[in-house]
Amino acid sequence: MNSTAKSESTYATIVDAAMDMAAAEGIGKLSLGELAKRTGISKSGVFSRVGSLEALQGAVLDEYDRRFADEVFMPALQAPKGLPRLIAQVNLWLKKVSDEAPRGSCLYTAGAFEFDDLDAPLRDRVEQGVARWRASLRKTVLQAMELGHLRPDTDPEQLVFEIYSLIIGVMHDVRFLHDDTAPKRMQRAFNRLISTYKSFNELE
Repeated sequence: MNSTAKSESTYATIVDAAMDMAAAEGIGKLSLGELAKRTGISKSGVFSRVGSLEALQGAVLDEYDRRFADEVFMPALQAPKGLPRLIAQVNLWLKKVSDEAPRGSCLYTAGAFEFDDLDAPLRDRVEQGVARWRASLRKTVLQAMELGHLRPDTDPEQLVFEIYSLIIGVMHDVRFLHDDTAPKRMQRAFNRLISTYKSFNELE
């Protein structure tokens, strides 16, 4: 392995370890010293590759973005526009948070609580990630309305809020209550929620 490939591999190892640590303890708890212990890389070696704690936090969120796109966003685009795509988005998102919850939290949802009362660049970065995903959901809801899948009086912001609330409920019950039935309960709640928004044509 040449020096460039080795450096890239080491950087990936650091970011992977940082993601695990951030998911379990919060992105604000990241520490270059602790990462050095967990990876077996010297603290100076960690610093030389990530530059600073702030840069590492940004790299972790960038990697989370990439994985979220690979596991949720891009696969959902394969579904037909409108309600089928919204259902795909929610189902894939539910699967991701359900898989992650026993080990740690969604970095954006957990980060929203972790930094809600702070005025810092990291808070802005977390808020941007949350806003992008909510905008994607809202766009899909609007498409579903235009295609006649959802009632024309549907309030997109309200529906996105309700979906988001269901996801947070799953994370809470799986993480805090250790309730492995929570994902199924959320799925039933989402199905019931969507049934109240479907257009009369879709109910036939």
